[in-house]
Amino acid sequence: MKSAYEGYSFKLNEDINRKKVHFRNRYGIELTGDVYTPKNLEGKLASIAVCGPFGAVKEQASGFYANEMASRGFIAMAFDPSFTGESGGEVRNVASPDINTEDFSAAVDFLSTQDAIDSERIGIIGICGFGGMALNAAAMDTRIKATVTSTMYDMSRVNAYGYFDKMGIDERYELKKSLNDQRTEDYRNGTFARAGGVIDPLPSDAPFYVKDYYDYYKTERGYTERSLNSNDGFNKTSSLSFINMPILNFSNEIRSAVLMIHGEQAHSCYFSRDAFRKLNGDNKELLILPNTVHTDLYDKKDKIPFDKLESFFKEYLK
Repeated sequence: MKSAYEGYSFKLNEDINRKKVHFRNRYGIELTGDVYTPKNLEGKLASIAVCGPFGAVKEQASGFYANEMASRGFIAMAFDPSFTGESGGEVRNVASPDINTEDFSAAVDFLSTQDAIDSERIGIIGICGFGGMALNAAAMDTRIKATVTSTMYDMSRVNAYGYFDKMGIDERYELKKSLNDQRTEDYRNGTFARAGGVIDPLPSDAPFYVKDYYDYYKTERGYTERSLNSNDGFNKTSSLSFINMPILNFSNEIRSAVLMIHGEQAHSCYFSRDAFRKLNGDNKELLILPNTVHTDLYDKKDKIPFDKLESFFKEYLK
């Protein structure tokens, strides 16, 4: 299978320029992004950094969002997080609650220093697992003036407790034992075993959320060559550090504006509902969309409330 649009899962808006850029995070890892700029650029614009979903790359949903937001008058950058896609970092195909949060701030570093961007008007969008990272970044980085999370996952919670918090202490111990045994095996072999992306072929008895992921990552709708979820997935031990490093501990201290968006029928909706309860201030909003599942908010323009995102960012990035 090949991606639908020469490496991308979506078509570039004809009124937008797309340029590849490189920048380094605080750990010295070189990140790669695509900057989407309106062709009729005038003056300094507000900007938005976009990342996610977890296991996806900038040629998928994050680029789709950046492309659309640029068509609405923003400079938007979709970027690959550390260790994935075209971004650097060794070993490949891993995630980190610390470093991937830092990646958002590194994106702000880059955007803040561009001539066409107003450094006081920078926001971020985190999709799926990077919605949690975005909230963590907003709690840390006061330069971020507005944050949107879309179909958010709390990756620490789901790795520590399983889906719907069904994993108990003994199960968690066995999971950690298994992952640490894998570490020993990987070290012995000098390679890193991969977990596999979205299951393919799809079992007939797969739960709906697996079918939902398959419909995006394993079909022409969302497939791209560099996507972990579309291909061999993260390393098996990638999620180990998330188990005991909750990333939303300080989300109650976010003073800047936050808009959380989720589908009412998404299996993951409880992550956003619960995370929103911790937020403080009248500049916080939870928008639950009826008749909407998790991956609808990856790329379906009739489901993603882009008018709402536009008005939110124009209000808080002014």
